[in-house]
Amino acid sequence: MEALRRRSGLPEGFRCSAVPLTFFPREKPSSKPYRMNLSLVLLDRATELFGGVFTRNAFPGHPVLIDRGRLANPVIRGILANNRIANVGIEGGGEDAESLLGNLGGLAGCRGEDFFVSSTGVIGWRLPVREMSLALEPLVKGLQRDSVLPVAEAIMTTDSFPKVRSIPVGQGRLVAVAKGAGMIEPNLATMLVFVLTDVSVERGVLRESLMWCAQRSFNCISVDGDQSTSDSLLAISSGVKPPVKDDEFREALSTVCGKLAEDIVRNGEGTGHVMRVTLRGSLDGEAARGAAKAVINSPLVKTAVYGNDPNVGRILNALGDYLGTAGLKVDPRSLSISLGGIGVFSHGAFDLDSEKELKLSGYLEECGLDPSRKGFPVHDRTVDIDIQVGEGEREITVTGSDLSYEYVRENAEYRS
Repeated sequence: MEALRRRSGLPEGFRCSAVPLTFFPREKPSSKPYRMNLSLVLLDRATELFGGVFTRNAFPGHPVLIDRGRLANPVIRGILANNRIANVGIEGGGEDAESLLGNLGGLAGCRGEDFFVSSTGVIGWRLPVREMSLALEPLVKGLQRDSVLPVAEAIMTTDSFPKVRSIPVGQGRLVAVAKGAGMIEPNLATMLVFVLTDVSVERGVLRESLMWCAQRSFNCISVDGDQSTSDSLLAISSGVKPPVKDDEFREALSTVCGKLAEDIVRNGEGTGHVMRVTLRGSLDGEAARGAAKAVINSPLVKTAVYGNDPNVGRILNALGDYLGTAGLKVDPRSLSISLGGIGVFSHGAFDLDSEKELKLSGYLEECGLDPSRKGFPVHDRTVDIDIQVGEGEREITVTGSDLSYEYVRENAEYRS
């Protein structure tokens, strides 16, 4: 927590706050109230420097639909977010969100349409608009300039720890928070990510950089292969600090997004091992990403890694399944696979023996985490799977997690 506090200072021009509330869901009988958190990021002045990238799920939530429209706004003033309920597939869900934003605008001295809105949690439940509206006044009164950490904590659902990353940029800084633990198979974004900076960056450059960084960070992770209806990546600049070169800004944004992406995987529901597949060779970008994700997402690979079982035949199987289905012909003699730096396949055949099996099993055990343990991870080790496919220097890295009993338990009991 001390490390998070040190990196959570707000850039100039921003304030934020978070408040809890309780409600009874109308869709599920309950004798005990449910808890929800509301959080707010507010700029001192409206800015034209903002962008967003969203899920490609065919049935996105109302907040995603609203925020896509906000990208055409001349200015934006902030972000209102809630956890517990995702506001997806609900008749009147868009009107509910806009009503809340209208009330917020009245309290903050601006228009409701100047806000992004983000929601995460149970799909299929309606927002408790009355209870949320009553919480807006203390939310605005609680605004402070010191730390973004309250927002990082408030947007958590099944997350074990809040996720904050920051980096200095020119005379200013860039700070970002993320929420994400399950339903992680991003396609242009991840669960909820808010990026804030005080460095002035031209609107087009910010949006192009955001897309570029998302493709190389959040689009290269997977926890369980389920792309959310609510994936949103939002970036806002207050513009109060001098600009930096475009490539300097992009590098800083890429660094923060990359670290947050790995934080999300390490915080994945029931994660016992963080897996990193690096694929090199002749495959182009999309084919390489698809091949690497096929290994990361294979239930057989995931469960073998969870059990500290170096059943490397499953890696070959998952890779071959993807390549064959995609119609990509690869000579097995041009393929090599290593696990933890130990070669297991080359020149068209496996290279395994009892000594190597023991080393590989020990390696997996050393990389493991206790999936039932909540809170901060005790180490940052990864299970490294390196694959060479044909000749060439193209390279892509995809990060994911194993599949544990704890993942099944947590999702089986998600609403109870």
